Amino acid sequence: MARRQHLTASLLLAVLLFFSISYLFSGSTGHDVDRIPAREPHGESPAESKSEFKVDLGGMPAGLLDGESIAPKLENATLKAELGRATWKFMHTMVARFPEEPSPEERKTLETFIYLFGRLYPCGDCAKHFRALLSKYPPQTSSRNAAAGWLCFMHNLVNERLKKPIFDCNNIGDFYDCGCGDEDKATKKKKEEEEGGKAGEGDKKEGAKVEAELAKE
Repeated sequence: MARRQHLTASLLLAVLLFFSISYLFSGSTGHDVDRIPAREPHGESPAESKSEFKVDLGGMPAGLLDGESIAPKLENATLKAELGRATWKFMHTMVARFPEEPSPEERKTLETFIYLFGRLYPCGDCAKHFRALLSKYPPQTSSRNAAAGWLCFMHNLVNERLKKPIFDCNNIGDFYDCGCGDEDKATKKKKEEEEGGKAGEGDKKEGAKVEAELAKE
């Protein structure tokens, strides 16, 4: 009798579990239909279609670029020093790879970045000092050399305040290697190969001309 009651209870539990699972699946299917995005025209999925989101820099609030520091003061001196070294390397590398003849858009992009950097730098008091320098010496972005020279000048102002060695801005690339040297070598090698190929073709033509003249004799 007890065994029969146990089997009956197990059967009822199984039936209840079956209906519960069926209800859950039917409910989730109905909700998921609403979540599935419709296919875009021409067979493009939403991930493949172009985003309509655009950054409107022209509509930026007036104080966005010249506001206060966003990060608080950084108390850890070791972390502050490590952050500073990494940041200067990034900044010097960035301007060293800036176009030699930048477009107005490229110049505006770099200038906007520098001003936003002055607010977003993770060391709040450092960012404040940098913004004070920016107010006196705005970014120079007319060329790669102008940007690199300006940043080196700013770096030396910071080093002077911190009583650190001053860089020779004519040789700043020796300290912060941007990887441009390898590109320059590759360009020079390619140019030499092209010039060598042209010289070889000239020699062949000259040789053929001499042979033709000898044959006439």
